[in-house]
Amino acid sequence: MNERPMPASLAAAALVEPPNGNPSPYRVFSRAEWAEKRADTPMTLMPEEVTKLRSFTDQLSIEEVEAIYLPISRLLSFYVAAQQKLSRASQSFLGARDVKIPFVIGVAGSVAVGKSTTSRVLQALLSRWSNTPKVDLVTTDGFLFPNAHLEREGLMKKKGFPESYDTKALLRFLAAVKAGERHVRAPVYSHLVYDVVPGGTVEVDRPDILIVEGLNVLQTGRAPREGKAIPFVSDYFDFSIFIDAEEEVLERWYLDRFMRLRETAFRDPQSYFRRYAEKSDFEAMKTALALWYGINLVNLRDNILPTRHRAKLILKKADDHKIESVSLRRV
Repeated sequence: MNERPMPASLAAAALVEPPNGNPSPYRVFSRAEWAEKRADTPMTLMPEEVTKLRSFTDQLSIEEVEAIYLPISRLLSFYVAAQQKLSRASQSFLGARDVKIPFVIGVAGSVAVGKSTTSRVLQALLSRWSNTPKVDLVTTDGFLFPNAHLEREGLMKKKGFPESYDTKALLRFLAAVKAGERHVRAPVYSHLVYDVVPGGTVEVDRPDILIVEGLNVLQTGRAPREGKAIPFVSDYFDFSIFIDAEEEVLERWYLDRFMRLRETAFRDPQSYFRRYAEKSDFEAMKTALALWYGINLVNLRDNILPTRHRAKLILKKADDHKIESVSLRRV
């Protein structure tokens, strides 16, 4: 039986005062404190653009962008500039040719926590810097094994767990991107049909910044005892963000999203979840609860939440979807 994790409110406090008495690796900012870090960073998004960027059931306002995401954009500008300077110095030292190395940002967190919205907002803001960098976004959903493979291996009820991904393919993709290769392709996933699109790809061609969004992108594995090198997805990240919220809040958001999708996307004849649109509200809620407790909550407790401390930035959401605190790993 899985032990219930520490509530997020207590977990945030633990980042400040670890139970073992050691100094915390994080500095924790209240919403108001973090908003001050925006300084003079200009707002480059219009209200109608913000509306288009948010996910179906997520909440996002201009005020949220100004208070939370503009300071993150400003912070990232410092990280990217430092990485580019280090890259140039390293290539000069090695006498290597000048190859454009993308700055890679990983975005992790639970189902229904708002990873997609955060990733799209950051992509929009970062792409509007004064030097107009090229910013690409890839989700790791495309690297899930196809449903046929998951069925064959008995993994359909563990879809989204680390073992349900073609991690070798994801690592090859990231290695190629970080090597500065041209026209690197990633597979595409359809949430409508709930499967990888056969032959579908998205191209990444030497962007300045690449955002990689997924449930388990900060996951590590057990290192072999003989010391053989085992790369992790996060090895290719220059910066990482974990979006956090309390368990009961995530559950409510997930159930709300499921029930609202019954009235929209699930009614599409091509939808994998078409059958749920025809169920009664009671039966649909029973199904949603079974999916949450049988799959998503288990994945959260066993695989996703334990990686939170590996992120450089932790955004903790309140029950109204607003970020209430920001924890930044000390440099």
